[in-house]
Amino acid sequence: MKYLKQILPVTLLATAAFSCQDQLEDTQMDAQPLAASTENLMQAELRHGNYAVLKAEYITAGEDNTLGNVVYFNNRGNKQLDAHFLQEYSEDGTTAITYYVDNNRPSLDVSAAISEAAIDRAMSTWDASTCSSLDITKIASDGRATGFVAALLGLRGSYNYVADIVHAGWLPAAFFNAIAPNGAQSILGVTFTIIYLDENGNESDIDGNGKADVAFREIYYNDRFLWNDGSTYDIETIALHEAGHGLSQGHFGKAFATVSNNKLHFSPRSVMNAAYSGVQTTITATDNGGHCSIWASWK
Repeated sequence: MKYLKQILPVTLLATAAFSCQDQLEDTQMDAQPLAASTENLMQAELRHGNYAVLKAEYITAGEDNTLGNVVYFNNRGNKQLDAHFLQEYSEDGTTAITYYVDNNRPSLDVSAAISEAAIDRAMSTWDASTCSSLDITKIASDGRATGFVAALLGLRGSYNYVADIVHAGWLPAAFFNAIAPNGAQSILGVTFTIIYLDENGNESDIDGNGKADVAFREIYYNDRFLWNDGSTYDIETIALHEAGHGLSQGHFGKAFATVSNNKLHFSPRSVMNAAYSGVQTTITATDNGGHCSIWASWK
């Protein structure tokens, strides 16, 4: 397993960094210290303009029996815990779900070309599901800055919409400590849900379905781990899982540990299990059933 040579010291950004500020640029941001306190991060107002971070869903390596989980940010009152894309509105002007691969934050282990191809295969796997007319379309990588959460935390991101699902690249382990305690040691990948805010700064629910309206989702990978193409830790497998979150699926499957070797197992084993259990590049009936329950009505 790979460790970074140095876990960067991090400090909590000032509260003002999380508020909407006109003077902040909406493009490339200069690198700044990363928010370190998980408790403070979860209580912070992670918003800018008419966007806000609702939640983060992550998968773990499963090495210490730590399972993936969902973290809700600044969730108070009767705010929605669930969110989905609007069928009648998208910032790209289509009813397709678009995705983008940011090659500005490549893995330290695998070339950008190889990792992008693995992510493309993962997205194609979900696109191949025939239970709906949902079309998953790629926006070609062109070098632009991405990363709403990265921008909020001063990690050279962008507040701009790029695609419905953004694979925003690999970040240092310290980033993942801001998501969960000891997250640097266990989290392989995380998907953030960014939602729309209305004119009053409240969560938008334009279609009245009882779910917050998703503006886009973005995925980050932990560069502490040794990444591979076709073996542990397999990029396509984790991208397939995180893309499931990108497509509004949650975790599935009961976890249990074998006493003799302390290894995690799942029943049933599926892509959307909360921890990594080896290379898995095809979706199971369970995964497909969850996908279809969400997207079958999409026209």
